[in-house]
Amino acid sequence: MELFTTICFSLVSLIISYFYKRVFQTRSHCCYMLAYECFKATDDRKLDTESCVRVVTRNRNLGLDQYRFLLQTMVNSGIGEETYGPRNVLAGREETPTSNDAYEEIDEIMFETLDRLFLNTGVSPSDIDILVVDVSLFSPAPSLTARIVNRYKMRDDIKTFSLSGMGCSASMVAVDLVQQLFKSYANAYAVVVSTEVIGPHWYCGKENSMMLSNCLFRSGGCSVLLTNKSCSKHRALMKLNHSVRTNIGSNDEAYGCCIQVEDKQGYNGFLLTRNLTKAAAKAFTMNLKVLVPKILPTLELVRFAVVSAYKTNKKTATPESSSTTSSSKTNLNLKTGIDHFCIHPGGKAVVDGLGKSLGLTEYDMEPAQMALHRFGNTSAGGLWYVLGYMEAKKRLKKGDKVLMISLGAGFMCNNCVWEVMKDLENGNVWEDCLDRYPVSRKKMMNPYAEKYSWINDECLNFVRLDFSNLILSPTS
Repeated sequence: MELFTTICFSLVSLIISYFYKRVFQTRSHCCYMLAYECFKATDDRKLDTESCVRVVTRNRNLGLDQYRFLLQTMVNSGIGEETYGPRNVLAGREETPTSNDAYEEIDEIMFETLDRLFLNTGVSPSDIDILVVDVSLFSPAPSLTARIVNRYKMRDDIKTFSLSGMGCSASMVAVDLVQQLFKSYANAYAVVVSTEVIGPHWYCGKENSMMLSNCLFRSGGCSVLLTNKSCSKHRALMKLNHSVRTNIGSNDEAYGCCIQVEDKQGYNGFLLTRNLTKAAAKAFTMNLKVLVPKILPTLELVRFAVVSAYKTNKKTATPESSSTTSSSKTNLNLKTGIDHFCIHPGGKAVVDGLGKSLGLTEYDMEPAQMALHRFGNTSAGGLWYVLGYMEAKKRLKKGDKVLMISLGAGFMCNNCVWEVMKDLENGNVWEDCLDRYPVSRKKMMNPYAEKYSWINDECLNFVRLDFSNLILSPTS
């Protein structure tokens, strides 16, 4: 009897211990977002219409066709008059950038956002256990993480990671990395800094597919504070529920559709090819196949499977009617599991394309469209301006699910789902301009259309023009 009692007691103890460990590990593996701070430059760095024209007309490599391409691109970009550019470009030194230009640009973004992050949360730099910095085009030695550690005199046992070359999707890679590290480091604080250095990489050539980056990319960035401390749950803004990363770089077309290269004249720049939309669609579809079963209710998944099977059988039975049935798509209703869609503001075509493919409304796409209009494409930091808009507009309520969608060089699609932990209403970087947003699609039309549409006049095909003088002094 004693032996039986001992065995039973041991089994019960093992079961209790097992479940205790499971519960403890689950808690320590949680990833909470405590705060985020987006960068907003000073007004002297604004790239309005006239500033952009001055930059464009300094490029002596451009001809009439290039000016027309730039006009069309700028008009249709969805970017407004208040985005921010790098100082060396505004000062007219885009062809001769220095290392100091790069450091000044990155220091201003990193240190300003980090200063505010530590001040507003009360967390000391010495409390940080993990530091991740993602900047695609600038990877100096010592590293940018070392630069931050030196500036804030952080602990010597801090775990640091510098990510480069991942483009606009790097921020989600960094967040996923932190989530994985939290499985090994309990009760930790982590900081993610997401930004880009664009000044030293301004394209000064004349290839249309490489000039696109100049039209879309602007200065910006964000610093985010994350933790897996269960005692900080009540302070958290959001909790990371799911993170899925997809990389289709094994495909040559996808690998080369978004790549830093040198043109025939020897100018460095970022090449965006026509295969970009195809690669984005493929990576996004593959990512959703993994993510969707985790976020949608079973009823919606069953409905989709039944309807899809029915339509497939119908097409097989009546192949002659395939032309009519192919236009009626069977889409998953993501809104059965997601309340808000945080789309990377990579460009008007990107936002509109994703919105259409997901069946989103204008209300759903508004945050990404407005972030693009106000701040432009700030690369890895872009998603946080979209999130900031949602918060400033008081859209985010406790229990809401937010899907972050990001695409980047590689080619990659990295998505994650956050759960809102409490009602959010901080004005953040949108506070001083929120009353002007949203703007209508008509008002989103760039002033280039009104001021410089004369450049499309057919008569200009037969004359030689000095654009450096003419464009700065347009005539009606």
